[in-house]
Amino acid sequence: MQFADIINARLSHEADRPMMKKDIYPVSDGLQKYLRRNNRDTPLPINYRDLLNYRYSDSIRDKNGKLTHWETAVYDLKEMEILKESLIETYAVLKTEGNLRYIEHLEIERIDFCEFGNSVPFRIRVKNKVNSNYDHFYVKLADASRIYGLELEHLLSPNYIVFLHHKNTLVEEHIPGIPGDVFLEKYLNHAEHNKIRIAKEFVKFNERCFARLLGDMRNYNFVVDITPDIEDYQYRFRAIDFDQQCYEGNKKLYLPQFYKENFEYVDLVLKNLSNHVIEQYQTEEHTTMAYRVIGNRKQLMDLFNTMIKDELSEHYKIKQLRSELNEHFNSTNFSKCNTMGAIVKKQLKQMIQKHLKNLKHV
Repeated sequence: MQFADIINARLSHEADRPMMKKDIYPVSDGLQKYLRRNNRDTPLPINYRDLLNYRYSDSIRDKNGKLTHWETAVYDLKEMEILKESLIETYAVLKTEGNLRYIEHLEIERIDFCEFGNSVPFRIRVKNKVNSNYDHFYVKLADASRIYGLELEHLLSPNYIVFLHHKNTLVEEHIPGIPGDVFLEKYLNHAEHNKIRIAKEFVKFNERCFARLLGDMRNYNFVVDITPDIEDYQYRFRAIDFDQQCYEGNKKLYLPQFYKENFEYVDLVLKNLSNHVIEQYQTEEHTTMAYRVIGNRKQLMDLFNTMIKDELSEHYKIKQLRSELNEHFNSTNFSKCNTMGAIVKKQLKQMIQKHLKNLKHV
C-alpha cells in the first residue's frame, strides 16, 4: 500500500471518529488462563471498585491553566489511608514483584481519574519521600480489548509493556513520552529536531498499527519518545491507548495517517520523504515485525488461539472490516474470519508473510 493512498480526513472531509464510548468486553476464561500462564494474572492489593468511593473531585489544569480531562479524587481521611497502603503495595507488585523492602520511603501523593476514557482510568502519583522523585501508574476497569491491545503491543512493537490483571482490575505502568498533540504544538518546529527522522518514525508507527489493527491513534492517544543520539535525536511513536484494539469496522480507523488530528505528521511525511523511501521504511518495519513474530511465535500462537474465540466487537463491524480488507488487498483471505481475533491473525499474516518466508532462507 502506498502511503498516499489513504487521504487524511482533513483533506477528504470524511468523518474520522470511532465510537467514543465502546462496550467493555469481559475477560474470558480462556484469556484469563493465557494471562496466568504468562505471569500477567496475579492477586492484587487493590481492586478497581475500591477507588470509586471518593467524596468529590477537583478539576485539574495544565501548566498554562487549561482544563484537562483529569480530575483529582478526594476521599475521607480513613478511606484514603487504607487506599494509600493498598496502592503502595500494588506499585511494589508492579515494579519489584511484590518485594516490600523498598516501600517505606514511598507515599501516594495524588489519585486522579478520567471519565473521558473507555476504561475510566485512575492515575496514581507515587512520590519518593527521600528525593521527591515521582512516578505514575494506572488502575483501570479490565477490558478484554485493551488487554489484547497491550499484549500485542508487547509482542509486536519495539516497546516492552508492563501490566497486571486480576478479576475486574487492570494495573498498568506509565508509558513515558510527549503526547503527540503537545509535540506538534511545542516541539515539532524546534530547529534541533530532525523532521526527516520524525516522518520516518510516523510511517513505521502507521504500519505497526495497521498490521495489528490498533485503532483510534489520534495525536493525543500516542506519545513521542525522544532519545539523544551520537549527533542527533532518535524518535519513537508509542501508543498509550489500547481500548480500540480491533473494534471498528472501518479499515481507515486503523491507520493513524487518516485522522485529521494527525494531518501535520502526514504532511511532514509527504514533504520530506519520496514514495520510494516511504516504501523502504514500510518494508523495514514489516521485516522487524517478522523477526518479532519468529521470536515470540509460541506465545503469539497461544494468544491468537484464545483471541479468535472471544467476542471483541459487534457482528456488523466484523463483516464490514473483513469486506474492506478483502478489497484493500484484492483478495478473499478474510472471508472466513468470523471474529475480530481471526481478522487480526489474518491481517498480521497478510502484512508480513513474504518477509517471514525470506527470513527462513537467511
